Parts: sequence; C-alpha cells; structure tokens
Amino acid sequence: MITRKRLAAGVCGLLAALAAGLFPAGAAADEPVAKASPKVELVLDVSGSMRARDIDGQSRMAAAKQAFNEVLDAVPQEVQLGIRTLGADYPGKDKKLGCKDTKQLYPVGPLDRTEAKTAVATLAPTGWTPIGPALLGAADDLEGGDATRRIVLITDGEDTCAPLDPCVVARDIAAKGIHLVIDTLGLVPDAKTRDQLSCIAEATGGTYTSVQHTDELADRVSQLVDRAAEPVVTPVATEGAKECAKAPQLKPGLYSDRETFGRHRWYRVDVLPGQELRASVSVAADRAVNKDYGVLLRAVTVHGREIVRGSEAGNGRTDVISAGLRYPKAQLDDADEVKPAAETVCLQVSNSFSAPVSVKTEPGLPVELTVDLVDAPDEASDVASFGLGRGWWLLAALVLTGLVAGLLWGWISRWRIAVWRTN
Repeated sequence: MITRKRLAAGVCGLLAALAAGLFPAGAAADEPVAKASPKVELVLDVSGSMRARDIDGQSRMAAAKQAFNEVLDAVPQEVQLGIRTLGADYPGKDKKLGCKDTKQLYPVGPLDRTEAKTAVATLAPTGWTPIGPALLGAADDLEGGDATRRIVLITDGEDTCAPLDPCVVARDIAAKGIHLVIDTLGLVPDAKTRDQLSCIAEATGGTYTSVQHTDELADRVSQLVDRAAEPVVTPVATEGAKECAKAPQLKPGLYSDRETFGRHRWYRVDVLPGQELRASVSVAADRAVNKDYGVLLRAVTVHGREIVRGSEAGNGRTDVISAGLRYPKAQLDDADEVKPAAETVCLQVSNSFSAPVSVKTEPGLPVELTVDLVDAPDEASDVASFGLGRGWWLLAALVLTGLVAGLLWGWISRWRIAVWRTN
C-alpha cells in the first residue's frame, strides 16, 4: 500500500515537472507587462547668434553646454534621450542650404552620458535658425511606440527659414494626434522670439519659459525631462460653458480645456448621497503674464448657492497654479429608497491672470480639471460637511459669537464702573 502511494506521488511529481517545462510562460501570464520607456529629444540652437555673451558673463553657447552637462547627469534611467541640433554645420549665406542645417547629434535611446557629453562639447555657433525643419526632424526621431514623447526646444532667436512657419509645423504635429508635446525655452528672448516660442508650445499643450541664467536653464530642462518620466494620463478634451445650465456633464476623470484671461467656465457633476466629490483644477501660464494672479474653484448648487470653494494665489514663481475642493454628501436616513436622486453640483473655474499689452490672450490658458467621486466618510471632519463653508451658517456663527462677546464685554464694563464709583 505504501509502495503504491509512493509510486503515485512520484508519477504526479514527474507530470508536474513536465508541465512546468512544456508551459514555462503559464505563470508569466500574470506578470505585469513592461512599461514602454518615455522618449525625450533635446533640440539645441547652435546658430551664429549663440556667440552673444550675455548669460552670466559667458556666451549663450557656453551656458547651454554647462546646462546640458548637468541635465545629462540627472536624466532618469528609464528615459530614452536624444539630442538634435539646428544651425550647427553650415556657415554660408545660401538660405536653401542653411534651412536644411539640422541633424541628430545623439540618437534617441538608452543614454551613454559620457558619449552624449562628448558630442555636445564639439558644438560651436555656426549658421542659421531652421526651427521648423528641426521640429519635423525631431518628430521623426521620436516616431513609433505608445510611450510619452517630448521635444524640448532651446533657442535664442526666431526661425529664419520662413515660409516654413514653426507654429504651423507644431499645429500639424498636434493634428496628427500622436500626443507629442513640445516645450520651448527662450535664451534672453526678444518679443518676436517670445511670441513664436509661445505659439509653438501652445499648439501641442507644452510650456514656454524665458531663461536669463545658466542655472535656470539646467533646472527647467531637468524638470521637463523628469516630467516625461512620470506616468501620464491623457486628459479628455471638453469645453466649459458660460453658465451652469449649459455646462457639460462630467464623470470621474481628467479633462482639459482653455480659459480666457479673467473669465470663468462652468461644468456639472452628479453626486449621489453617500458620495464625496473631490475636484481640482490647474491653470498653466503658457506665455508671459503679470506676476500676481490666482485661480478659484467653486462648487455651487443649481440655484446659485455656494457649497464650498478652493482658491490659490501666485506671484510668478511657477508656471502652473492649482486649487481643489471636497464636498461630502451625507447618506440618506431612509433605507427603503432604492435609487436615491443625485444632486447636480456646478463647478466654476475662474482665474485672475493678466498679461502685458503685447501678449496675445487667444487661445485661452490651458486648464486641467480632475473630478473624482469616492465614498463619503461616516463622520467627515471636512468643514463643508457641517455646512460652515456654505455661507449662511458661517455668517450666523460669526453673528452669534459677536453677540455673546458684546454682552460679556458690556457686563464687565458696567462692573468695573460700579467698582470705581464705590471706591
């Protein structure tokens, strides 16, 4: 009997070993699929104007090389990075040849820091500024795959190869729907350069930054490369309305929109009893703006009564400003109600951005709105759950506090006068 059991156990073990050998990928089916590596290409202007010595006492080219060395040392391991130049090789006056002067200095892929630094060190300011052709080349360099793709353009001047307008090139890239973002950095830019670089960035949902110092350049490029390495959720394009009644109905998710300077947009969300609405908004300053600004996010009933608000102010130190709010809706006491009615909450997004007269205000500023609905806490500590953030309750509490304080102060004053007369 024992011999038979041992024999059966041995046969089972042999079958298990054969199954493992024949189907080695069976267990791997549950393993997570490897995430595609994000791709970034740095596009550097090496035109003749980069000889100008107006960045921290050194030439623009020297400042760019120093910044690149710092950036290359800090590139995340998972990022595939490449470098493309424009105006680096042709020093002549033939525009047709000068506008073809763009090439890939270092291919997009796993980064060999020493090799990339060596390639950058050989650059010298030379020729034209073919920004449009360089963007087209960079888009080709990043083609393929579903990973995050980003172009970071660093230049000190506007394109010199019209009629191939780089703004039109950027719009064409955006129209392909490949989610390729172009960020632009202007080295000591003039007004025309700012306008052109802002236009390029706006077309693809990127950002524009003016750079005056070497450390600013290194920090900003590093931020953009790191941003490419972070998980990205593609927002759903929506269009807010001028009033709540005509606002789009939003479900939990991430949404993008454009908002004109100093205006507001309305959106609607349905909140069931026992749910908590969590919403946040971010507005990006993708062009030159005045330093003092703010953003306001309000939750309002369909009748116009404010429920709760969140706001934030800025002074020009960042290019994005955000605000958020929470609104927990209590569970109904009537357990017999099978399908409770949802409350429509109107979300208003407002901003107080302003800009110099020379800056175009159209299209509006990029807006990202996040909406989430979670289970409301049983005993919420949030101020809104007690109604103190809803206007009248707060006003009543302040009035009552003032009344009690006034009565108390009057009683103390009368007592002091009585004591003074007695003595």
